[in-house]
Amino acid sequence: MAREKILVVEDEEDILELIKYNLTKEGYQVSVAMTGETAMEAAKRNQPDVILLDLMLPGMDGLEVCKLLKHDADTMNIPIVMLTAKGEESDIVTGLELGADDYMTKPFSPKVVIARIRNLLRRKNREGMDDHTTIKHKDLVIHPGRHEVMIKNKPVDLTFTEFRVLQFLARRPGWVYTRQQIVDAVRGEDYPVTDRSVDVQIVGLRRKLGMYGNLIETVRGVGYRFKE
Repeated sequence: MAREKILVVEDEEDILELIKYNLTKEGYQVSVAMTGETAMEAAKRNQPDVILLDLMLPGMDGLEVCKLLKHDADTMNIPIVMLTAKGEESDIVTGLELGADDYMTKPFSPKVVIARIRNLLRRKNREGMDDHTTIKHKDLVIHPGRHEVMIKNKPVDLTFTEFRVLQFLARRPGWVYTRQQIVDAVRGEDYPVTDRSVDVQIVGLRRKLGMYGNLIETVRGVGYRFKE
C-alpha cells in the first residue's frame, strides 16, 4: 500500500471529502486545507509528496499559492496538480508557467486523480536520484537540487520550465530528444503542448545562456540535444 503524503487544497467540502476518501482508500496519507493561507502552512509543516491545489480559493487564490510554494526552497520541488472548474486557458497556462506540474478540470473522476498522482510520484522518484548531482560544462554549472544555473559564478535567471528543459538535456550530453520526449520529461505524459511551445523555450534558453547557448543543438527533423 502507498504511504506517500498528499495535501488536498479545496474549499468545496463535498469535493474535498470525495478526493480524501478515495486517496485514503488507496493507502495515501491525506491532509486537507480549505484556504490558501492554511495550505501554505500545511505544505511547509507536513512536506507532502504531492499537492492537489484548487485555483478558486477564498482569500489567497491557488495561483498565488503555487507561486509562493515554487519560490520557496523548502517546497519548490513538491509536485502540484491544479484543480480548476473554470477551464480557462489563461489560468492554466499561468499556473503551469509558475511551476505547476499538471492540471485537471472539474468534474473529474477519482480514478483519474489517482492516475495523475501516481504518474507524478514516478517522475519525482526518477528525478530525485539526480537532485544532488551537479552538472558542469566549463564555466556553466547546473545545480538540480537548488534549481540554480551559474555561468562564471554568476546566476542565470531562468523560468521554472526553462530550468527543467536545460536540466533534462544536460543530463545526457549527445542524446537526441524529440520535442514530445522533452515535454513528457518536463511536464509529464499527455501534457497538452505544441512543438512550437518547446521551440519558444529553447529560444529563451539560448538567449539567456549567451555564449553557452550553442550547447543546445537543433537536430533537424528530430529535436534537440546538449552538445558533448
